[in-house]
Amino acid sequence: MEATHVIALAASFSLLAGWRIYAAVLVAGLAMHFDLIPLPEHLAGLKAMGSWWVIGIAAVGAVAEFLADKIAWVDTAWDSVHTIVRPLGGALLALAIIDPGQPVWQIVTLLLGGGSALLTHGAKASARTAVNLSPEPVSNVVMSSAEDVGTTSALLIALANPVVALILIMLMLGVMVGIFFAMRRFIRDVGDIFKPKPPPSAG
Repeated sequence: MEATHVIALAASFSLLAGWRIYAAVLVAGLAMHFDLIPLPEHLAGLKAMGSWWVIGIAAVGAVAEFLADKIAWVDTAWDSVHTIVRPLGGALLALAIIDPGQPVWQIVTLLLGGGSALLTHGAKASARTAVNLSPEPVSNVVMSSAEDVGTTSALLIALANPVVALILIMLMLGVMVGIFFAMRRFIRDVGDIFKPKPPPSAG
């Protein structure tokens, strides 16, 4: 695996951890366990995620996250609890992929991996909070399902072509930020419509 692909793989998994940390660990663990992607010796540390203990815990977490993310405001509470977990998980995922013989790169990767996961987590949490303010219940489920499909697809693409996956993830991030601003504008406009009008001044 070329250096560009290794960096793209680390970046892809850390970014996706901000949306679905347990799914990211689960996919990485299964890929390592069944040797679905060829890795050189210096990436052997990632194989620790191939343990059935890690895979099992990640699977339980992925199911819990899938269910919690479909319920309005429960998803916001879940996001709040994972404000630390997702960035930390993203940092560790990225760290496991980089050559342990290059400590400088490992420190840079740890910081950038955590920052990347925090970025996507913040975008997701903000967008979902804005969607939850919408009066109808359908948009929450639709957006959550879109996140499930998009994240899972990007994880699988990352295993095959990390560079393509990284481009796809950045596009998804842009869409999510756009949804946040669109929903905030929509809610503000609706609030203006129903805002009580001041009584007409006498005379």
